[in-house]
Amino acid sequence: MIMNARPDPDTAPSAVAELALADLEAVDRAVAELRRGGAVVILGCGATGTVAALVRAAETIDLWPAPFFTEAGVGPASLVITGRRAAVLGLTAPSAQAVQLGCRDLTAGRIRALIDPDVEAPVPPPGVGVAEAVAASDAGHAGVQLAKIARLLPAVVLAPLADNPELWIRRHGRLSVSAGAITRYDQDTAGDLRPISEARVPLADCEDTRIVSFRPRDGGAEHLAIIIGTPDPTKPVLTRLHSECFTGDLLASLRCDCGDQLRGAIAAIAKEGGGVLLYLAQEGRGIGLVNKLRAYTLQDRGFDTVDANEQLGFDDDERVYLPAVRMLRVLGFTRVRLLTNNPAKVGALGRHGIEVSARVAHTFPSNEHNWSYLQTKAKRSGHLF
Repeated sequence: MIMNARPDPDTAPSAVAELALADLEAVDRAVAELRRGGAVVILGCGATGTVAALVRAAETIDLWPAPFFTEAGVGPASLVITGRRAAVLGLTAPSAQAVQLGCRDLTAGRIRALIDPDVEAPVPPPGVGVAEAVAASDAGHAGVQLAKIARLLPAVVLAPLADNPELWIRRHGRLSVSAGAITRYDQDTAGDLRPISEARVPLADCEDTRIVSFRPRDGGAEHLAIIIGTPDPTKPVLTRLHSECFTGDLLASLRCDCGDQLRGAIAAIAKEGGGVLLYLAQEGRGIGLVNKLRAYTLQDRGFDTVDANEQLGFDDDERVYLPAVRMLRVLGFTRVRLLTNNPAKVGALGRHGIEVSARVAHTFPSNEHNWSYLQTKAKRSGHLF
């Protein structure tokens, strides 16, 4: 039995809950389609009502004209990238979340040069016109967000659909998803997390340990709660929010301090007598393992960890802490002492009703491989050491 777990108040899902689930499932299907190189239709809001656009992840395009974009009823294609990536290319300021590039003579090589900093090409490549900011309700903005959810490079090729997009979608059998469902995805999937399984898992530093898995109803990414000892929910519980790190946690990589933080947190909580470590599926500060490896390559070329993420088109930290809030509430913990060097985590929990009674420093010795990384976290990301 999951300790302190709070049951959902409704035994039968409401109409609103069913609508949210339908949106989650639509996003999940669209993510799968983008990852395998397919195209989806995103329904956004325009000045005259609903507008539709055919969208494909830019990094999956290896030839042009690409399939789907030459079909009848599909307008001229353009490239949408993040404001961060556009600023790297010298096209605009990074304040815009997404920008649409006016590209003439679009080619697969030109697309790759615009989205991938590992491609040697003139900056900006020839044939690139004005970069226009995309509204948050636009299909282009949602397309970039969808690529991020899919852990792909945050860029899409987009083409508007002609009138009567519903008929076009039925005729061509394309998946469709609303821009609103994509922009609400992080919030909806976090609010839908529920405990699925639980097991006793004795650890080297604490044999009295249980692991509880959490999964949203759409079958998306699972997060884990590692409950160590017997934490008292009536008192502030020693807690660590730990983003998964395959290279640091499992392979003992020296490029980061994640492995030290993970094992150190377990030992510290065990010594306290009880607490919880939330193991969150947010590899690479939320950009995914593949993109983290791309960022490592850029770091080897001289970029720091923040600049490397921005070269790829990401913010320096793409993590969302709503899943942690939901998990703590389900487990019955509303007051914590947070093991962290990152003030952003303290602020995120506090904004969503989890009281952080104290920040507990969580530092470990650096090495020759991660010293620069830790310095960048302190100087540019506000971490406290």
